[in-house]
Amino acid sequence: MKLTVWTYEGPPHVGAMRVATAMKGLHYVLHAPQGDTYADLLFTMIERRNHRPPVTYTTFEGRDLGADTAGIFKKTCQDAYDRFKPQALIVGASCTAELIQDDPGGLAETMDIPVPVVALELPSYQRKENFGTDETFYQLVKALARPVEKTPEVTANLIGPLALGFRHRDDIEEVKGLLYEMGIGINVVAPFDATPHDLTRLGAAHVNVLMYPEHAETAARHMERTLGIPYTKTVPIGVGATHDFVAEVARLCGVEPKTDLTRLRQPWWSKSVDSTYLTGKRVFVFGDATHVKAAARIARDEMGFEVIGLGCYNREFARDIRALGKEFGLEPLITDDYLEVEKAIEDAAPEMILGTQMERHIGKRLGIPCAVISAPVHVQDFPARYSPQMGWEGANVIFDTWIHPLVMGLEEHLLAMFREDFEFHDAAGPSHHGGHAPKPVAEATTPAPVEEPAVAETPSETGSDVMVWLADAERELKKIPFFVRGKARRNTEKFAAERGVREISVDTLYEAKAHFAR
Repeated sequence: MKLTVWTYEGPPHVGAMRVATAMKGLHYVLHAPQGDTYADLLFTMIERRNHRPPVTYTTFEGRDLGADTAGIFKKTCQDAYDRFKPQALIVGASCTAELIQDDPGGLAETMDIPVPVVALELPSYQRKENFGTDETFYQLVKALARPVEKTPEVTANLIGPLALGFRHRDDIEEVKGLLYEMGIGINVVAPFDATPHDLTRLGAAHVNVLMYPEHAETAARHMERTLGIPYTKTVPIGVGATHDFVAEVARLCGVEPKTDLTRLRQPWWSKSVDSTYLTGKRVFVFGDATHVKAAARIARDEMGFEVIGLGCYNREFARDIRALGKEFGLEPLITDDYLEVEKAIEDAAPEMILGTQMERHIGKRLGIPCAVISAPVHVQDFPARYSPQMGWEGANVIFDTWIHPLVMGLEEHLLAMFREDFEFHDAAGPSHHGGHAPKPVAEATTPAPVEEPAVAETPSETGSDVMVWLADAERELKKIPFFVRGKARRNTEKFAAERGVREISVDTLYEAKAHFAR
């Protein structure tokens, strides 16, 4: 654990909270001091849930540390059951409460609570949030799921979707549609909207669809071992992966693979005139392992992009991402330090970033467009509209999401390029407003020319040398598209430094361009 301004994952008890919040009839008693209740805002403010998480905190204070904090936990646990009457309880400690070693699980066992109580051992100083989701769901499945008679018809469990997940709500509907097309019913969806009683029926399914390995792979392995339920290995994000997923499910269930492609527009749109000029765009991919693996394949095989960098922040999946990096001929970045990610992106100088909310901020600072593909995400990535990532409609959504930043970036570049044109200068009104149509050139009010200094205001430093950009060179540099402008500046400064040039002119800029084009 370390102090940081931004973090990709919270402590593991936040992961447990995500499972509890996703479910119904489950309550989480968290041994935590005052101040550890901040996590409520993640669900009510960012995910826009209309109710608070089903969590009761002990909220002990500093003065309680010399007294009976164990007694505070037991009273809180009993009060939570009496008030909420859940079907099951989970109990655990926050990172701070872990230090006082009160053992919430052991304390709960001594109480006469008439519902299952599942104790969570989540090492806050060694593991993180995604481990917390995976471990919590596994412990619930281990405690509640038992062998039961299979359903008469072929059915599947959808496992992995939970609270604060990136488009999980809509992915569920899309995967259900894929299964219904093959005549496969749904037994249980968990943790999302499931109850503890639903978890007792998991064994009735014929297959587990593992939607998000970060959150449910341990439970899937457990059910394969103890209940004899196989699970899928393919996550249906992207056209190719969705075809593979349909084939895999059909094989596991012994049914004919069927697909309805009437809603799928992505393959043709990616070949259309508006998209072909984006072929070969250099992209950097970073996020959780599941979405990075899917995004890299889509970028290369379905969008015609060139993947020049990739990585993930969840170290539990480092082996998978290293194998992916080997396939792409890249050295993957496995880190949860956003500063390392920012430096890697700056060095790679991509034309687009596919990442998390963190990379969105990095892209803004570096002037590189970014499309969000993975949690952690902010409020704008919990849309009111239907916006899945999985299945055929998910492929359409991904196409739109990735293309729009590039198209809008091109429009901004063109507007900047033609800034002095009679139609686009500041004195001209919006061209789509008839009453403010631009005046003829002769009548148009053009701002008075401003004398510009011969030297750019901000010099660039390269090593011990101070390099200055002349004003005409700065103006010429601004004509270069924003998504490669930073690289053009760095290459020009490197070219000038190698030749001992202190002032960069337009000639220097074009000489550097010719040099690096060879």
